[in-house]
Amino acid sequence: MEQRLILVNLLIKLGVAAAVSSALVRSKEFKKLLFQEHRQTRHKIYLALWMAIPITLGVWIRFSARNFLAGDLALETTVLLGVIGGRLSGGLGGAMIALPAVLHGEWAALPFNVFCGLVAGQLRRVAPDEEDIWSFSPFIDLSIYNWIRRNLPVPRLFDWQITFLLTIVGLRFLQTEIWRFWPNAIFSLEHPNLWVEGAIYLCSVMVVGTELKIFNTVRIQMKLEEQERFLLQARMVALQNQINPHFLFNTLNSISSLVRFDPDTAREMIIKLATILRRLLHSTDSFVPLREEVEFIDNYLDIEVVRFGRDKLRVLKELDPASLEVMVPSMLLQPLVENCLKHGLSPKVEGGSITLRSRLIKSRLIIEVEDDGVGMASVQLLERPTGLGEGGIGIANVAERLKVLYGETARMTIDSHNGTGTLVKLRLPILSGDTTAPVGAIYEERSSTRR
Repeated sequence: MEQRLILVNLLIKLGVAAAVSSALVRSKEFKKLLFQEHRQTRHKIYLALWMAIPITLGVWIRFSARNFLAGDLALETTVLLGVIGGRLSGGLGGAMIALPAVLHGEWAALPFNVFCGLVAGQLRRVAPDEEDIWSFSPFIDLSIYNWIRRNLPVPRLFDWQITFLLTIVGLRFLQTEIWRFWPNAIFSLEHPNLWVEGAIYLCSVMVVGTELKIFNTVRIQMKLEEQERFLLQARMVALQNQINPHFLFNTLNSISSLVRFDPDTAREMIIKLATILRRLLHSTDSFVPLREEVEFIDNYLDIEVVRFGRDKLRVLKELDPASLEVMVPSMLLQPLVENCLKHGLSPKVEGGSITLRSRLIKSRLIIEVEDDGVGMASVQLLERPTGLGEGGIGIANVAERLKVLYGETARMTIDSHNGTGTLVKLRLPILSGDTTAPVGAIYEERSSTRR
């Protein structure tokens, strides 16, 4: 084959390798197999199938379209499978890729591919760190430069990345020698010009390195998303811990005011508080059904009714039964109810009422907490749940939690008028997914929306 045509095929070969690897990492199943730390035997077989099938098709195309040689990535893919999945994946994948060649008379392709897979798989076993595999660079000058830097302080006899580089070159040389002895027994792109031959060897290294770089880019992205998800959960825990002491502080203040002149009532409030705290201590869920949240509010209001007086605090409920099973953030309503009591009804001598409403509208859960107290000094409309506002730490906490969990998909509005009361309305999306891990499910949905 003439020199120009070989160079064109090498460029196309790099493009084919990048296209195939980019297409593979779009699959969730493949990514799960690729980045799994501990694989069982079936996982190694599945990984071999995922990577070997498209390359086997490329080998078959080489025989169908004789001028299209760039689709044959047998050596590079076998080495890649071995170094990622181990000896079983490398050997099995290499054997599958060799099948079209064996059927067309290239009998040496099968033992050679299996050997390459086993060698690469063994090389994986001696890697001191998995990061050495993923950080392999297709740029030889950088690999050599990094090798020199790593060995300047204390020289090391074994450097995995340089060994991997030499292994690819060595296997490519073995393929060349087999082709020289048995030209019809194996396919190998060769040229008498040393510069062109060097480009062929370099292309094999570049193909392996390029695919590893593409895989590693996706791997880093997945790790960043996982870290962001952990950060989201930690932030939720911090906000949850902010709510509970605030509630406890206010309740203990109420109890302390009753201890001297009404000890029986104080004891009753302590018992109810213990019931509430027991629920908080035994519940580690960030999300609960709205029904449980309403039950918690009932216990909380039992305490507040004692403090206010049964004739001065009325609680009305207008709850759609279908809405009670929707998952909502834990401790979502308590700060809103507390805000109604503290800022709306406490300054009102004759007391008042709190109304809880919930309903479903399309894919939204609407929750309203309304009081007929003195109202706030100014009307607040929070298109996005940010800022403290007059509601203090409770309202601010709810706003921040909604922002962290739902982003732009949730909305909280506060409508207040002097002398007539305050209405807090929450519009929450009803998210699909596993309700046992809602924080992760919400994060995935938000991430997919951004993409």
